[in-house]
Amino acid sequence: MTDTLRAVQTLSDALDRMHSGMKGDMDMNASDLATLRMLTIREYRGQSVSPHDVATHLRISTASTTKLIDRLVASGHLERRPHPSDGRARVVVLTDKSRREFFQHFGAHLGAMGEVAGRYDDAQLSTINDFLGSLTEAITTDD
Repeated sequence: MTDTLRAVQTLSDALDRMHSGMKGDMDMNASDLATLRMLTIREYRGQSVSPHDVATHLRISTASTTKLIDRLVASGHLERRPHPSDGRARVVVLTDKSRREFFQHFGAHLGAMGEVAGRYDDAQLSTINDFLGSLTEAITTDD
């Protein structure tokens, strides 16, 4: 078990370094990039994202969230749109530019990860998915 937890720690460190490189390449700060990652994940799940969701996810104030979203809208990475079911509320969505840049920088890493995953059969990947999902749940306090 100790070796597995060390491997997770090593993976976490590698992901941190990858994200640091991406934020430099994309000329963004850590919160900007974390917001894009969050929106990418939520979009894949078919979930809407409100400014409040961003604030909660990043654990920042609403004022800081407004500045962050304003900055990402001005740079062409996000758009504000009406909430699909609550006309008074707004949601933020990725732009095509944002998706393109994000995946341009992440694509090589994604390809390498896909090659590694290809070494495992479906049953092994199912176990890995369960482990990683459970680990994520165990350390997530607010998403």
